[in-house]
Amino acid sequence: MLPDRTDSKVMRSSEARLDEAAGLAAAIGIDVVGRKSFRVRAARSASLFGKGQVEEIRDLAKEADAHLLVVDAALSPVQQKTIEEITKAKVIDRTGLILEIFGERAATAEGRLQVELAHLDYQAGRLVRSWTHLERQRGGFGFLGGPGETQIEADRRMIRDRMARIRKELDQVKRTRGLHRNRRQRAPWPVIALVGYTNAGKSTLFNRMTAATVFAEDLLFATLDPTMREVRIRGFDKSILSDTVGFVSQLPTQLVAAFRATLEEVASADLIVHIRDIAHPDSDAQAIDVATVLSSLGLDEAGSPPRLEAWNKLDLLESDERAALLNEALRREDVVTLSALSGEGVEQLREAIAKKLQIGSVVHRLKLAASDGLRLAWLHARGDVLDQRVEGETMHLAVKLSADNWARFQAL
Repeated sequence: MLPDRTDSKVMRSSEARLDEAAGLAAAIGIDVVGRKSFRVRAARSASLFGKGQVEEIRDLAKEADAHLLVVDAALSPVQQKTIEEITKAKVIDRTGLILEIFGERAATAEGRLQVELAHLDYQAGRLVRSWTHLERQRGGFGFLGGPGETQIEADRRMIRDRMARIRKELDQVKRTRGLHRNRRQRAPWPVIALVGYTNAGKSTLFNRMTAATVFAEDLLFATLDPTMREVRIRGFDKSILSDTVGFVSQLPTQLVAAFRATLEEVASADLIVHIRDIAHPDSDAQAIDVATVLSSLGLDEAGSPPRLEAWNKLDLLESDERAALLNEALRREDVVTLSALSGEGVEQLREAIAKKLQIGSVVHRLKLAASDGLRLAWLHARGDVLDQRVEGETMHLAVKLSADNWARFQAL
């Protein structure tokens, strides 16, 4: 069920929001048998919806024989309880649904800890004397109920203790990540972070650029745990590409806080590439949501790493729409159009990344012995060789190098 409340900053159609909510539900195998949006003029503290609307929801659920209601909004514990009592169905709100997806998908120990911390924070406000944890092979955190469910008697103090232990473990993870980042920075290898709305095609692009096999499906939140691989970028002997968790509108604050350590990889990157599903009807609104999350992490445009926008999924556009989009991109700085699925435009993205990373580089005019193949190969691998010619036994070169690579060359 979707309360139709228009955001003053971002205009989204009710149908698009319903599609996203259905996609979130489908991401963990929920069979959506009905969907409807309701206009909520004034949120009711007891039930969010008006009395007549809740009764209509009850009738729709009964007619469809639905045992679970997904409300695409944040519900207070009282609102959730009221709707459940009237409809006689289990109710889960947007925050609970996203946490359930994350609980099922997180593959690493760190990811599981982060999601459990978010889950406990979310549940803490809904507790009196007990809380429910679902022990199922498929994972998850028990918002949906069902077979395998066990009641664990725990008071708030026990939950606070568990949250404190998780935070300590995550602090250790944060320190370890910091050490890894310091090693990379000393190398120095540039890090390019892919960010974007969930299902924008980040993992598909990541796989194409690195020849990796990261899970990439047409599912919301197909990727949760960050992945890093070496990527070939002109002018650098080695570069690192990082695939990160997808963002979403109204991302639960518990998850933003819990994944802060992971998303610090974005803050420490040398370049942020924002992947957009340009074929999506809400592409502009999604871009604003991504910018909002980055801003909440302290990554405002002024103080964050440089950015590129990659307008993905050209293959889904009709010819007229595609032509108009390509013309618009030509007028925009820092925009590359591509299809990660077909590979169109990916090489142009590599070139745009190379140019961004080389901002601040200086052209050096050098003379090398024509037989000095080692240093010549080094310059071609790490710099942008603009010109080279041979005069007798001497090679004359014009090479653009970053300050770091110039220092490394002089140390050879």
